Amino acid sequence: MTKERIVQEIITALSADLAVLSTAARASHEAATHAECLPDNKYDTTALEASYIAQGQANRAQEIRVALESYRTLVLHDFDDDTPIRLTALVTLAGVEGDLRRLFLGPQAGGMKIADGDGEVVVITPASPLGRSLLGLRSGDEVKAGDGAQAMSFTVVAVC
Repeated sequence: MTKERIVQEIITALSADLAVLSTAARASHEAATHAECLPDNKYDTTALEASYIAQGQANRAQEIRVALESYRTLVLHDFDDDTPIRLTALVTLAGVEGDLRRLFLGPQAGGMKIADGDGEVVVITPASPLGRSLLGLRSGDEVKAGDGAQAMSFTVVAVC
């Protein structure tokens, strides 16, 4: 899967999430301001709870808008074995048992998984621990993920 296709898949997924959250936020707002939600007594918090939900959904929708804009304006960079890893790198890591993991270093939407015929590509950000560890590495370098007994070692097999 090309990086252009990965970015397009991310934009599609974020757009779908935004549509769902925007609809949910509007419905929550309507519920919070509906006449039936007016408190019957000082202990009735139905409208207050609905307004908290509406605000949370509106905040998340705004975060998605920011992520969408960052991907729509993203400039993809080309990498080779000697180019240090940075934003927009598609990195293949090999574990000690030979298992491969593919990661796309993006500006937002860390944790998103993009299905590919060869498995999946996981989006990570430079703010994540693994993203920070990968920055500046090159093909052939070793990287550790996790702490203590949970730590795992990987080798950077490819960067494109």
